[in-house]
Amino acid sequence: MAYKVLLTHRIPTEGMDLPEGDFHITTPEEKHFSTGELHRMIPDCDALIPVFGFPIDRSLIEKGDKLKIIANFGVGFNNIDVAAATEKGIMVTNTPKTVIEPTAELTFSLLLAVTRRIAELDHKLKNKEPVKWEVMANLGHTLEGKTLGIIGMGNIGKSFALKARAFGMNILYYTRSRLSLTDEKTYGARYTELDELIRSSDVVSLHTPLTEDTHHLLDDEAFRKMKQGTFIINTARGAVIHEEALIRHLQNGHLGGAGLDVFEFEPQISEGLLGLDNVVVVPHIGTANYETRKAMGEEAAINVAEYFKGTRPPNLVNPETIENR
Repeated sequence: MAYKVLLTHRIPTEGMDLPEGDFHITTPEEKHFSTGELHRMIPDCDALIPVFGFPIDRSLIEKGDKLKIIANFGVGFNNIDVAAATEKGIMVTNTPKTVIEPTAELTFSLLLAVTRRIAELDHKLKNKEPVKWEVMANLGHTLEGKTLGIIGMGNIGKSFALKARAFGMNILYYTRSRLSLTDEKTYGARYTELDELIRSSDVVSLHTPLTEDTHHLLDDEAFRKMKQGTFIINTARGAVIHEEALIRHLQNGHLGGAGLDVFEFEPQISEGLLGLDNVVVVPHIGTANYETRKAMGEEAAINVAEYFKGTRPPNLVNPETIENR
């Protein structure tokens, strides 16, 4: 009998290594199943592949009588009640490998767009707003020689560091577990405490997961400590930044600008951000390209397939479930 795999959204199944005879995949006809539909179908499913941001709460998990694994389509898993899953012995996995390069690419794109005023001037030209064509007009900031502070030196942070180093930036980093001296040399990065990073950086880029400890990590106090004209880049999670405080320090001119892929209340974006020329916003597109979406599906499928082969899924986020297996 084939294992039943339920997908919450219409995502690429091309390349998913789940043999038809062993697995039966159910996908929605529209963009995604409703919560009510999931509640009706989940009791009969062996595996669930939800899309990042789509809530998988305790009430849904508790109805998963046959559910063995939740293979999240995304690197973040704060959309899943991992504690509830762990209590039921359900494994939770994510897709950390395929998201590294596209997210680092977008991070650097936002950095260039805001520091060189690319998005601002593009908008003004296209909307026929007055733009001066003069030698001392439209001045932005170069990256060479500037200090970049990376908060969260995981795989994405490391990839971003290499790109920034190629542009001649000096790199500081703060993370829970310090890198080895060999890695620090490879990425050209110097470890520092968070307070020093905040005070010393010309650009602060966030690459940390959203947890109780990182919620509002950058708040009013942190922004006050930053140098005049500091740029903020966030492709991590919106609530790592206290958005109201960010807006206030952008409006008063203390911060130089911000490039944001994520927002505290997304999909809602605070009006205060939308009205500022020195803010570049995009709708959570860190991994939004054809190649990555396909690869994410493949990575999620590998987690499912490995579980039902009887081996440990490669991207397990709640390893304590191994004991209950």
